[in-house]
Amino acid sequence: MNKEVEVIAEEVKQDTPITEEAKVEAPEKEEVVKETTSNKKKSRKEKKVSELEELGFKLADIQDKHLRLQAEFDNFRRRTMKEKIDLIKNGGESVLINILPVIDDFERALDSLKDVADDDAGKQGTALIYNKFEEFLKQNNVKEIDALHQVFDVDMHEALTKIPASEEKLKGKVVDVIQKGYLLNEKVIRFAKVVIGE
Repeated sequence: MNKEVEVIAEEVKQDTPITEEAKVEAPEKEEVVKETTSNKKKSRKEKKVSELEELGFKLADIQDKHLRLQAEFDNFRRRTMKEKIDLIKNGGESVLINILPVIDDFERALDSLKDVADDDAGKQGTALIYNKFEEFLKQNNVKEIDALHQVFDVDMHEALTKIPASEEKLKGKVVDVIQKGYLLNEKVIRFAKVVIGE
C-alpha cells in the first residue's frame, strides 16, 4: 500500500505544472543551501585555523620546556663536574687535617731537642721523619700560612688574645703564633691561632 501511495504522489508531481511562485522559491532555496554550505566551509576553515593556532601554542610551549630542561641539565652537569673536581682536589682533606697535630708534635720535639748535639741518633731520626711529613704535605698542596708580623686577617687567622705591641709598627699585626695554620689548594683547613699587638 505504501508503494501505491508513492507512485500516486510521483504522478501528481509530474502532472502538476510549475508556477512562477515555485520558480522564485527555488533560487531562494538554492541560495540558502549555498549559504549553509559556505558557512560550513567557513566554520571548517575557522576550526582548522584555531586548531593550527592551538598546535602552534603547544609547539612553542614544548620548545620552551625543552630549552629549559636542556639548560637545567647543563647546569646539573657543570655542578657535578665541579663537585668531582673539588672532591679530587680536596678528597684527602680529612686525612691531611688529622696529620697536622702530628706535625705540630714533631715541631715541638725538634724544638726541645735543639740543645742536643746534631749527631744524636734520636734528633736525626726525628728530623728525618719531620722532613718526610713536610714533603708529604707539599706533595698534597698543603701550605703553611705565613702569619708572624703579618696584618691580622680574619680569613686566615684566629685571634686568641691581644697584647700591647712592643713597637708602633706591630699594632694590628700578628706578634706571636700559638699554632700554625694551613691551606689546602688555597682553602683554609686550619686557621693560624695568633696573638695580636695593640
